[in-house]
Formats: sequence, C-alpha cells, structure tokens
Amino acid sequence: MDQALEENLMGALENVIDPELGIDIVNLGLVYGVDLDDEGIATVTMTLTAMGCPLAGHIEQDVKRVMEDLPEVKDTEVDIVWNPPWSKDRMSRYAKIALGIPD
Repeated sequence: MDQALEENLMGALENVIDPELGIDIVNLGLVYGVDLDDEGIATVTMTLTAMGCPLAGHIEQDVKRVMEDLPEVKDTEVDIVWNPPWSKDRMSRYAKIALGIPD
C-alpha cells in the first residue's frame, strides 16, 4: 500500500470521534495501523482507552462506516488489541491541548 493511500485511510479515520472524549481516534493515538489488501479488505488495528469500554461497539461501527465511504475499500475488519497498551503519550499535541493535558 502506498503512502498516499495510507494517508487517505488515516484521514477517513480522523472522522471517528471518541464519544466520551470528543476527539478523533487518530489524534487520541488509538489507531496503531491500517492496511488494505488486494481484495479491498481494510484492516484497522487499534486499541481503546480502557478495557471494557462501554462504547467499543459504537466506535467499531463508526470505523466501518467511514471506511466504506472510500472507493478502494470493499469491507473493513477492526482488530482491537491491548498490546501495546494505550497511554496519554500516544496522543497528538492537538489532542493534549484540546483535553488540557500538559505536554
């Protein structure tokens, strides 16, 4: 997958907002990677801010919704992982400022 396509996929994922924090999942550092195979199956490897997040299903559905808007994507698989664990260090500067977290 070329860099322009990867940037396009990540850009789409910036439209998925964590309902509790009000910041997109990319800037929160929840997305660990995205891949698109030759059949158009996108795999989004991501985590959540906490195990047992009550909104996990909602976020997963939003990920699938934004990816299906891209012509290259035929289907999306969301792989939620817990290793490496998420921490505030993964957040972008934008997210830290928006949430009032010192850098």
